[in-house]
Amino acid sequence: MVWRRIARNLLDGPATEPPGTIPEATTRALAAQLDATAQPRLGRSLAIRHVDCGSCNGCELEIHALNNIVYDLERFGLHFVASPRHADVLLVTGPLSRNLREALDRTVEATPDPKFIIGMGDCAVDGGVFKGSYAVEGGIGAAVTVDLLIPGCPPTPTQILAGLRALLEANAAT
Repeated sequence: MVWRRIARNLLDGPATEPPGTIPEATTRALAAQLDATAQPRLGRSLAIRHVDCGSCNGCELEIHALNNIVYDLERFGLHFVASPRHADVLLVTGPLSRNLREALDRTVEATPDPKFIIGMGDCAVDGGVFKGSYAVEGGIGAAVTVDLLIPGCPPTPTQILAGLRALLEANAAT
């Protein structure tokens, strides 16, 4: 029985969808925008620190997809860091839960200026599916000043890249 199942899986191949393609224009535009904006302003590549404020982990799966070979975030000079002290961007997912508000506040304080704060996903915008819960205070805008909101439940990696590009374009003059 087990061998029959293994043989069937080997013959049928994986049951996954083919990876989506990223438009070449988006890739070139994001790389050019990073060179023109982030490099002179920050003097190095853009470091992102992910902060989870109580999400369902749907957004985290899409963040992990940014590092795979299809999207390859590092080719744009963007990378995730382990400490907020090394970060230029805080990428916040999930609703603002009561238990994690203090952690978000401390992370924002630990991040050096200049910094950008991005709310990612419907939960970060207004609480999403958790809105109205006794444990949720709403979107992250209730605790910190947000530079960009990327809606979606969860947003795709392409939408996240487009959001990063929009943030850099909006702050190009500053």
